[in-house]
Amino acid sequence: MAVFVIADLHLSTGAGTDKSMEVFGARWADYTEKLRRNWSALVAPDDTVVIPGDISWALTLPEAKSDLSFIHSLPGKKILAKGNHDFWWTSLKKMQAFCQENGFDSISFLHHSAVRAENFILCGTRGWFHDDTGDGTTPAENERLTMREALRLDISLGEAEKLSAENPGCEKIAFFHFPPVWNGEAEEAFTSRLEAAGIRRCYFGHIHGAYALPSYTDYGGVRYTLASADYLSFTPLFIPK
Repeated sequence: MAVFVIADLHLSTGAGTDKSMEVFGARWADYTEKLRRNWSALVAPDDTVVIPGDISWALTLPEAKSDLSFIHSLPGKKILAKGNHDFWWTSLKKMQAFCQENGFDSISFLHHSAVRAENFILCGTRGWFHDDTGDGTTPAENERLTMREALRLDISLGEAEKLSAENPGCEKIAFFHFPPVWNGEAEEAFTSRLEAAGIRRCYFGHIHGAYALPSYTDYGGVRYTLASADYLSFTPLFIPK
């Protein structure tokens, strides 16, 4: 039984949500089928795959049904976390009920929580990243969003600590959508919390097209690893023990 990670699936399998990523380059050609083929060849039914954000282009939970059905059809247990494009994401109670109603029993959610999978305690949050994309977000708004996500991280880390006390020997691993550290810049509101909590590995997505860069960065005793689907050639990344 193994644990894998892959972010940024950007699925659009449902009617009315056709927003293919193929416009972003040849690597994305036929990416849904690449994902299905590579995932099925690697992941066993008893394995776990963490998907930290940008899962579906759907705008509502009902619209996401086709994409969630696709994920459910793949081998293994799946733990989903929110990305900045997951507009379909709603309350945990509603998402759990939706999955139960539709028989998606292989799907669960990392949402202000922590989960044990094999010898790991999984925790994390969406995060936020100060970049220069010119999206119109003001410095004050950036600060507000960062601190909101930091508080959510505190909740998740607190739940992880409880599980760690109940399961000694299990390593705590964090998952973000936005990178806490990228291109020489770090968001200390996140990195300081991870360091204080004893986290030594963190996986993130959000970054596309940076295929020639190193897959990880070491910062403050934590290794930050990029796990975007296109960077991984649409193959889930094994997390070694």
